[in-house]
Amino acid sequence: MSEVKELIKSDLYRYYGGKTVGIIRRSQLFGYKYTKILRYAHYYKTRNKILYMLYAYRLNKLQVKYGFQISTSATIGKGLYLGHFGTIVVNPAAVLGENVNLSPNVVIGQQNRGERKGAPQIGNNVWIGSGAVVVGNIKIGDDVLVAPNSYVNFDVPSHSIVIGNPATVHHRENATDGYVENRV
Repeated sequence: MSEVKELIKSDLYRYYGGKTVGIIRRSQLFGYKYTKILRYAHYYKTRNKILYMLYAYRLNKLQVKYGFQISTSATIGKGLYLGHFGTIVVNPAAVLGENVNLSPNVVIGQQNRGERKGAPQIGNNVWIGSGAVVVGNIKIGDDVLVAPNSYVNFDVPSHSIVIGNPATVHHRENATDGYVENRV
């Protein structure tokens, strides 16, 4: 139980950065509220069927309310940040590292055939902009910024900015500075 509480604490820190919790804008708490229920549902999925069903039910209500569709089977590191309302889809087989920001209309999905059949593995300190699509059995490195409306279906090295459709990669040290804040 302590590991799930640590995850929830790290998610909350991403929203308020150590300031007094009362200072958080109420409009930002929806992302934290969703991730908190997601963390509990994921935790109880294999430990307690009744509590899992309770949290899964609450999670489903929030999915409808906020438009998020993040599977309890997805592996998600510390510090998930959902900054705005809007559709966000994360495949059950996806792996997200620490300090990942997901913007509205992001799809992290699977590719169903070919050499990249599977779901993405996303590194630490990654910012994914609105409308971006990240698909296939690919690896996104650490400190990567995926620009809005980009389509990424190939491996991306660490310290990069990915722009466009078809996407191009531009190396940049500290690519997510100013985008991924309050890192845990």
